[in-house]
Amino acid sequence: MTRFVAGRLGQMVVVLFAVSVLTFLIFNVIPNGDPASRMAGKSPTETQVEAIRAEWGFDEPLPVQYLRTMEQVLGGQAISYFTQLNVRDEILRGLPRTLALAVGAAILWMAFGIALGLLGALRAGRLSDRLLTFAALAGVSLPVFWLGAILSHFLGYEWGLFPNGGYVPFAEDPLDWAYHLVLPCATLAVLFTGFYSRLVRSNVLDTMGEDFVRTARAKGLSERRVLLAHVLRNSLIPVVTLWGLDFGAVVAGGAILTETVFDIQGVGQYAAESVGQLDVPPVLAVTLFGAFFIVVLNTAVDIAYALLDPRIRVGER
Repeated sequence: MTRFVAGRLGQMVVVLFAVSVLTFLIFNVIPNGDPASRMAGKSPTETQVEAIRAEWGFDEPLPVQYLRTMEQVLGGQAISYFTQLNVRDEILRGLPRTLALAVGAAILWMAFGIALGLLGALRAGRLSDRLLTFAALAGVSLPVFWLGAILSHFLGYEWGLFPNGGYVPFAEDPLDWAYHLVLPCATLAVLFTGFYSRLVRSNVLDTMGEDFVRTARAKGLSERRVLLAHVLRNSLIPVVTLWGLDFGAVVAGGAILTETVFDIQGVGQYAAESVGQLDVPPVLAVTLFGAFFIVVLNTAVDIAYALLDPRIRVGER
């Protein structure tokens, strides 16, 4: 196991380095032209451009530019040229909001996805299964910004059942914090619930035909125990892996539209506003943050998967 973990961590370092190089090239080299002028925003003065060029080392060779850029971004020295605020501080301010939204939505889509998928498998071919299939297809097809706007308008503005936007810090009022997150989490979860329910249904139906399930039934185990301890447990291994990847993608930027609709002011919304303002340092920092988060979480999922299934470790030897 130690060898497996060390190998995965080594791969993670290589991928992180490759991601940082590609991100640097995309933002500073590929677009052509002077990166200092792009960073300075609209209508910059020559003094501002020269200051940015000296600060980021854009008058140096490419390897030096890369090192200076990583030093600025990863070292927390990057400053937004639109708001004049420290980029790392702004990301850290929005990260708890994004994590709260992502965790709440991930719990909802996993719970409902498993429940609806299991129900669909047990009722395969019946009317209820067809209705669940239609509901899953509708959930996957609905645009997040449209669904969020509809829920916010009717459940928030018209009927007053929930707040129609904003965010309350957990330390300030835990109940109000959860109350404000109900609609955003539900909106984001709908998109994934339909897909996960179909995935669970397919895995459960495939697992029901396996030899070890027939053996469990032949031993006289109750249908409930066979379903939960053998069928569902083995069906969820790939689902849990996918859940970890999707969760990482949501934190890394997949919740941009939801954050914007409900004005949560998380990392995704910060990135979207920075793009609209042509503010390069925040966009560069958020891109690196998102890529690094996904790579690190993928590595953690691989290690957890190896702990759950020893066959993975055997295949790596």
